[in-house]
Amino acid sequence: FHTLCYEFEAGSGGKESKPKEILEFMKICGKLKATVRTGWMRSGVKNYESVADHSWRMAMLPMLMEDGGSGGGVDRTKCIKMALVHDLAEALVGDITPHDGIDKEEKRRREAAAMRDIAATMPGSAAAREITGLWEEYEAAETAEARLLKDLDKFEMIVQAEEYEEQQGIDLGDFFDSTQGKIRHPEVASWEAELRSQRAARLRRPADA
Repeated sequence: FHTLCYEFEAGSGGKESKPKEILEFMKICGKLKATVRTGWMRSGVKNYESVADHSWRMAMLPMLMEDGGSGGGVDRTKCIKMALVHDLAEALVGDITPHDGIDKEEKRRREAAAMRDIAATMPGSAAAREITGLWEEYEAAETAEARLLKDLDKFEMIVQAEEYEEQQGIDLGDFFDSTQGKIRHPEVASWEAELRSQRAARLRRPADA
């Protein structure tokens, strides 16, 4: 697919964003606080999270990665930034899911257009290039950081599903089924295994325990 930007280096080149431009960008970011994660809404969850809620907790996860071993070779700071921007397009187009009847190419087209509009609030700035570049890298899923983020996206979702199941007494097994065997990073996979073990133990407990 077409790229939104060329190679960039954070903080280098381009003009600084003006205060007016930054405020306009902040307004767009604010929309994510009110953008619904539609999968939860369709599944009957009450008081469901926003896209901003999901992005914030996802951004915490790279901080928990080990410095060496399974976490080696991954730029954790870059991962945190990527997590913060990975769903930014949804501020303008909403959380598009397969249930919306929109194919992947059209979803991609709408989100890419949204990112161009978002970048246009800070034209020519290094910040706009970095944000769009990180979003594009995540979508391409070709770097170690992007592949890790794809796993963290799935993991954070099932953590949230477990919390909703426990808090609201509903069945969100479809979310666990959809991610089964798809988390590849060994460290994240170990977190997933523990989560699934805890969920299985909870489901075995008597309802009045």
